[in-house]
Formats: sequence, C-alpha cells, structure tokens
Amino acid sequence: MVSQTNEQALEASIEKALSGISREALIDQVGNNDAIALAKAAQYRTAAGHGYQLGWSSDYDREFAIDREKFWGFLNATQADELAKLKDQPNWQRLVLEHLNKRIKKHGILKTLKNGLSINDAHLTLLYSAPYNDINPEVADNFERNVFSVTRQLYYSQANPNLSIDMALFINGLAIATLELKNAWTSQTTYHAMKQYREDRDPNDPLLQFGRCLVHFAVDTDEVYMTTCLAGKKTVFLPFNKGYNHGKGNPPNPGGHRTAYLWQEILTRYSLTNIIEHFAKLVGEKPNDPLHRRTLFFPRYHQLEVIRKLLDHARDHGVGHTYLIQHSAGSGKSNSITWASYQLIEQYKPGSHHPVFDSVVVVTDRRVLDKQLKNNIKLFSEVKNIVAHADSSQDLKKALESGKKIIITTIQKFPFIVDGIDDLSDKHFAVIIDEAHSSQSGSAADNLNRSLGEGSEYDDGEDEVQDKILETMRRRKMRGNASYFAFTATPKNATLERFGEQQADGTFKPFHLYSMKQAIEEDFILDVLASYTTYQSYYEIEKSIQDNPLFDNTKAQKKLRAYVEGHKETIAIKAEIMVSHFIDHVVKPKKLKGKAKGMVVTRNIETAIHYYQKIRDLLKERKAGFKAVIAFSGKKTVDGIEYTEEGINGFPSKDIEDRFDSDDYRLLVVANKYLTGFDQPKLTTMYVDKKLQGVLAVQAVSRLNRCNHKLGKRTEDIFVLDFFNTTDAIKKAFDPFYTATSLSSATDVNVLHELKESLDEVGVYEWHEVEQFNELFFKSVPAEQLSPIIDTCAERFNSELELDDDAKADFKIKAKQFVKIYAQVACILSFDNITWEKLHWFLKFLIPKLKIKDKDKDVLDELLESVDLSTYGLERTKLREEIGLDRSESELDPQNPNPRGVPPDEPEVDTLDEIIQAFNERWFQGWDATPEEQRVKFINIAKHVMDDPSYETQVVNNPDKQNSQLALEKLIQNAVSKERRRELDLYKSYAQDPEFKRAFDASIVRLLSQGNELIERFIKPNEI
Repeated sequence: MVSQTNEQALEASIEKALSGISREALIDQVGNNDAIALAKAAQYRTAAGHGYQLGWSSDYDREFAIDREKFWGFLNATQADELAKLKDQPNWQRLVLEHLNKRIKKHGILKTLKNGLSINDAHLTLLYSAPYNDINPEVADNFERNVFSVTRQLYYSQANPNLSIDMALFINGLAIATLELKNAWTSQTTYHAMKQYREDRDPNDPLLQFGRCLVHFAVDTDEVYMTTCLAGKKTVFLPFNKGYNHGKGNPPNPGGHRTAYLWQEILTRYSLTNIIEHFAKLVGEKPNDPLHRRTLFFPRYHQLEVIRKLLDHARDHGVGHTYLIQHSAGSGKSNSITWASYQLIEQYKPGSHHPVFDSVVVVTDRRVLDKQLKNNIKLFSEVKNIVAHADSSQDLKKALESGKKIIITTIQKFPFIVDGIDDLSDKHFAVIIDEAHSSQSGSAADNLNRSLGEGSEYDDGEDEVQDKILETMRRRKMRGNASYFAFTATPKNATLERFGEQQADGTFKPFHLYSMKQAIEEDFILDVLASYTTYQSYYEIEKSIQDNPLFDNTKAQKKLRAYVEGHKETIAIKAEIMVSHFIDHVVKPKKLKGKAKGMVVTRNIETAIHYYQKIRDLLKERKAGFKAVIAFSGKKTVDGIEYTEEGINGFPSKDIEDRFDSDDYRLLVVANKYLTGFDQPKLTTMYVDKKLQGVLAVQAVSRLNRCNHKLGKRTEDIFVLDFFNTTDAIKKAFDPFYTATSLSSATDVNVLHELKESLDEVGVYEWHEVEQFNELFFKSVPAEQLSPIIDTCAERFNSELELDDDAKADFKIKAKQFVKIYAQVACILSFDNITWEKLHWFLKFLIPKLKIKDKDKDVLDELLESVDLSTYGLERTKLREEIGLDRSESELDPQNPNPRGVPPDEPEVDTLDEIIQAFNERWFQGWDATPEEQRVKFINIAKHVMDDPSYETQVVNNPDKQNSQLALEKLIQNAVSKERRRELDLYKSYAQDPEFKRAFDASIVRLLSQGNELIERFIKPNEI
C-alpha cells in the first residue's frame, strides 16, 4: 500500500482535521451500504477535531443554498418556542426559507447571520456569538450549540446537477465558504483551482451568488488564495498565505502540508465565528447601496494574524507595553488599525469583568481613517455612539466621562493627550499611532517649517512625524496605564528602539512584519521601482546612443541641462515635458481604461503654484479635456498675491480627494501634501522635482503601488520621471524596507542591440515571422490566427533545435530581459525603433510557450522571476511613441520684452509686466483684453490714485500705518469707480468679488510702491 497523494486524500485530511474523522474512515467502520448507521454517524463529533459535523450533499437544498438537516436540526434544538409561533402558517417551513432567501439576497449572509431572521412575531437566531470573556457561562454554552459542518463533493448547481464543488462549510445549515482543492503532486495547483472558479463555476447559482457565501478558497498543499466575489473571468483572487523568507508562499510545515494552517487555525469554530463578528464587513459608498454595489471584505492572513497576536498579548500581559507593526505601504493598514481599535476595547483579562483598556486613542491625520473607524463601529458594535475627537487633555476627560471608547486625535495634539493619559492614572489606554501618514495633510511639516524658518525645503515629513512622537514620549516617561501600538511601513532606528521588541542579542525587531517584498510578490501592491527613471538616467540613455548611426538623436536633452533647477523658465520646460508625456503616453493610450492619473511632486508651495499655472495653461493649449488640481496647506504669497488651494482650485480643500477621483481632474500638483497615506488606485505616473530621501522617498513613490483590478492596473503601467534624485539615492532609501529588490542604475538602451543579436542567432524565430505576427496583431485579427506563428517558433525552441537546458534558459532569460527593459524605456525615448517594438510584442506572446528545465531549478526560477517584471504587456498599441521634447524651447533666454540695464538699486523696467503677469495668472483668464490693454488698466487706476490731492498726506506721509492702508484702499475704490464706464467688467468684479478686490488692491499697492517716476515711464502720450 502506498501513500495517497491525490485530491481525495487532501479532502480527507481537511475533513478529519475539522470533524475528527473522514468519510473514508467512517465507511470503513460502518460499511458503505449501511445507510442508517451512516446517517447517525453524520452527527459524529470528537474533541480530536475542531467541532465540525459531517455534512452530506444529499441534504443540500440547491434552491436556497442550505443544508436542510443541519438548518432545521439547529432551530428545533435551540429555538423550538420561536418555531412554534410559525407552525400554524400554511407551508410554514417554505415561508421561513423564502424570508431567509429574500433577506440574504438583499443584505447578504453576513448581516443575516448577525441580526437573525424576524418573521411575524417570531425571531430566529442564526448564529450564537462567541464569548468575549469567561465570565458569562450562558454565552459560552450558547456558542457551543452552533452546528458547524463540512460537506465534500457538494452537488450545488440547479442548472447542471452533475457539477460539484470539492468542499463547502456550513454554520447552522447556512453556507459560509467553499473550497476548490488541488494537489501539486498530481500537477494541479491553486492556478487550476482559480481557473475552475472563473471558468466552470456559474456565479448565478445560488451558492455562488455574491453575498451568499462569505469567502471562496482556492487551495493546494502549498498555497491558498481567496475571493469574496465570483465574477467569471473577471474574478480577482488575493493570496491568503503566511509568507516565507519575507516573500510570498508558505514555510515548510514539519507537521503536515504547508497550508494546514487554513484548517487548523483559520477555519476552527471560534476563529471562523470571530472573523464573521469582528473582521468581515460589507461596505458600500453610500449607506443605502444595494448588495451588488457593495464590497465584501475578508481579512488577509497578515491582517488577521497581527490583530490576533496583538489582542492575545494585550490580554495575557496587560497594559504598559509597546508594539511596532511594520506593514508595507499599501498593505491595508487602514483596515488593520480600525480592526485593532474596535477589538482592543473588548479585551478582558482572564476571569475579570473589567476590560484591559478603558479607551483606545487613535493618533492620525487621515480623514479616511476617521471615516472608516466610525463606519466599522456601526458594522460591529451594538452601541454605536462611542467615537469622539479630542484636542486636549480636557477633551479626553470629557470623552471618557460621556462613555466614549474610541477617541481620535492628531499628531499635533498628541502631546496634550499624553498629558491627559498621565493625569487619568486610574484609567487604562491603548494608544494606536498611525504616524506614517500625517503628511497627507501637510500640517505637521508646515508646523516644522514655521519653527525652523522658510529655508528648509527638503524636509522629510515622515521623519518629522516619528520624531515628534518620540520627543513627546522622551519628555514624558511612559506610565504603566497605557500601551502603544505604532503602525508604520518605514520605522527609523529610534522608532525601532522605542516600540520594537528587544531580542536576546540586543537588537530590536518589529512585533509584526509584512514586508514590501511579500506585498509585491503576492501582487497585493505593484513594484514602483520597476520603471523608475531619473532625469539623469534619461540623459544618460540619450548620451549612450549619440554615436549610433541607427538613431536620430534630439537636441532637447542638451537644452534641459542649461537651466538651473527651480527657475521659472526651467519649470516651464519641465512642465511641458510632464504634460506632453502624460497626454501622449498615459491619456492617448487610454491607460486604466482612460482613467489613469498622475501626480507632480514639487519642492515647495511657490514652486507648486508655478507648476500648476504652467500645467493649467498647457492643458488648455492642447485642449486636453481634463484639468489639474493643486494641494498645499495654508496661505502663500507669490509675486505679491496671496494664494490658497481653495482659491486656486475653486472648491474647498476637503473636496480635493473626491474631485481628483473624478474624470474631470487627472493631474495633482502637490507641495508637502498627499505624499503619504493617500490611497488613489488610479495613480500610475509620478513626476518628481523635489529631493526625496529616507522614509519620505519610500512613502511618496509608494503612492503609485495600489492595485486596481477593475481597471487592469499592472506594473508596466507605472512610470516615475524624477528631475531631482538619482537612482542611487532612491535605492538607498528603499533598501532598508524592501529586502528583495535591487534598483539598477540608468538603463543603457544599447543593451537591447546586444540582446536582440543574441536572440536572433539562436534561430528560434525568423524575422519574417516577427513581421507577420505584428502585421496580424495590429490588425486585431482573432487569436487563432496568431497561434500558428507562435506555436511554430515555440516548437523549434522546445524540440527541433535540440537546445540543451542551459541554452534554453539563456534564451528565455534574455527574451524576458528584452521585454522588461524595452517596456521601461520605450515610453520616454525620443526616437523610434520599429524593430525593437515589433520584437517586443512578438516575444511577449512567445515567452509563455517556452518550456525550460534545469537541474538547479530553484535558483533558475528566482533568476527568471527577477527579470519578469512585464509579464502581461503594455496597453499601448501604437508603434510610434514620443515624449514631445522637440517642441520645447529650452535653450532660449528667459522671455523679457523690456530692455534691461537699469542700475541694481533701481526697480527694473519689467516690474510692471511681472505684476500684470502675476495678476493675470489668477484673475484675468476670462478677459478678452490684450496684455497691452491690461497694462493700461493698471496704469490708469494707479494714476488716478497718485493724482488725488489726499494721496501724499493721507497715504505717503501718514505715520499711522493702519489709517494709511484704509485711506489707500478708499482711494483705489474711488479710482475704480471713476473708470467704471470704460471698465465695466473690472468694476463689477471689484465690487462683487472680495477675493478679486484684495488681489487687485495688492497689485496696485505693489505698483505704487515703485514710485511716480517709474509709472510715468510707462505712460505713453496717448494714455495721458
């Protein structure tokens, strides 16, 4: 007798782990034909298993997706009195099932399980809650009355009675989860299980309808994937793995299969109930959204693990500890924090009536987290109004006195809250610090700038936040009445020392880690370093091919170097590059189905305003069909005019995220804002003109890493063009937090020549085949017409050429490298190489057909994976790609229509033009007046003011500055009134728009400050 290694053996193993016995063992005991004994044995439960009963497909009701025997058995055993209220109804059992079915279709299984079912005057409890503590034995006894069951080979389909699913789990007869099982030893993996769900499982069958089951698992002996929504081929599966060596997969299990944790830890009675009651959530954008517009969240393994570990440690060890949770940017920390916040207030010491924590204080600047906390409380808590805000120790005290359990505050108010915690020594607190995200608001960084002066333009917002928290905790020695839970993707050394766990060797480690490497390998986030290009790298690419006769090099690269970073002229050049690239390589190719967005990261507010103004004008010139939005904090005076983001954008700051999410806005220009904690899955492109270093570099660039499965976002859609930082600097920033990646230096595109020559020489393809493939491909012919070309070449590779294993591996590695490198550089090269383009598309379809085998398989697979960053190809389908640099006029001197030569101690002649230009940037966009006419408007108003008899006495020579200002405002108002017949539009704007009046007055004041003599120079004879 040999070992059983098929799917049936895996089914039996899981069934035995859950119930204590497998059906094979049961049949061996009672005989296959002993139906009565088999039916009785179906109720068999043993302490050796996890408390499940065996279920049978014959008991399954395909119309209502329930196990009839378990459903009615549970209700009769636990709620006979409630059922008695319904038994006088005709066909009462079907009445119950129809009401149940209607409620599940409307609200989903999650809400139905939690709230139960009310019919007439009867109420049926469908799930008894798991106990919070061991004080109330009745709660524990009721929980034990729940009937958990596992059914193998469930024949579920109404349309096709012969279709079965490998395994289904039920609670009290209600379907909760399904599992498709595969075994790698029979050459079947989770890939085939997911394929089966996508292609062979009809989501319209009652069991598989959205909201009917909590989760669907694809399982083999090595990996687990999950989904909460089956949608045919569009179904998105997420990994549910532990991770191995800080990467994807699962570690070897000395006690069984690598995936045994699923049935030994996750699917136990208590664990599954805990997920239903405290983790799984059904969320919609609006409270009354119908079921099909909602999203069902099931926790990822790392989220479930960290919350449970935190809760267990807090329950067992009490208050006064620190915890550092290092989770990658984009890994779902918002949900983890909200889950932790709610569940920490429900932790009880063993044998105690009093919770471990009286209150949870959440320190965050993210409005989205604030909203999530409130919404989660509504989903999970019977007492809804338990969230409050606190800005001082007094607010904290009031919140506690009024029964608030979760208190939200900001980084800036954190020191005052710590004071309050010290004062309330009789209370116990859990302080959750979301410190890695406060730069979204920009306020923390702005406060630092104000304290240091305006000279620090390279501040690291993330560093500043962590420093602020650490300094607060240094000044106030932590009391034993609080535990601190710090969530971050990028801890500093000091943060590790303060919050981390000290090891035996003296080092400090996080309490829990979910690395960028694992997140990227699991496709939970995208690799933002796969297409990172610096301005220096872009130039080096061009420089390396200047002597190559195959290409026509452009002049724009040399021109760009002629300007100093930050000058208006240089900003104009860079803005044109950004807009041209974004329109030509993001908008026109319709990336993300035409919804892709970009972010411009600038060094300070003044630079951001200049960038915004230039980008706005360029978008108008090119009739782009969308607009840009700017984000910065506070007020900023530029060229004598005070700006706010509300004034520039034309809508409140709180609406920026919603507006940017719409199709009307596709570029976001930021200055120290939205660089961390900003989740916008449509972001694909980033233009950087700011020094990024340390953790801020990681946080900022990681804004692009969010997946967007609905829009098909992939790694090759991501593009970063950096005008400031080197690749070495970015690599240095990422290395401490991104353990499995290496960022190469600037790409020398000549390597594509060498790769192509090597690939050509092998003989896998003839060039006419490449040409033929591309001709058909770009004619959009059916796929079956492409297959013969690819299959012919693949057959040469696999057998006809008799290549040895090393030669095959070498070819495939080079092919993948060619595809990867070309995908990265093609969108910024300012020249065309049709040969490369054609080979790129051909190889993308050929590579999946190439079969390799190597004696050192693990090493080879790792090597191939390291270059496989563009597996599924670009969305771009045009053969001609260009960045539009030829149109830039980067070598021209700064535009100045006025002659120079005025002595340095006198105002320059062009001062008026600068004033007019600055004012027009904001206020004259709708005027039909020419620049000359606009100049006249200012001159006339200024002349009226200066000619007024009271100007000298009440304004110029008035020692009281306040009265002088009031008098000047009055004179300007009188001057505008005098001009109202000739300048009716100006008069209306001045009289009706306070912002217009303020800006206009500031511009006139600036002009008057230059003196009467200067103004006279500008007045032509026909203007006097």
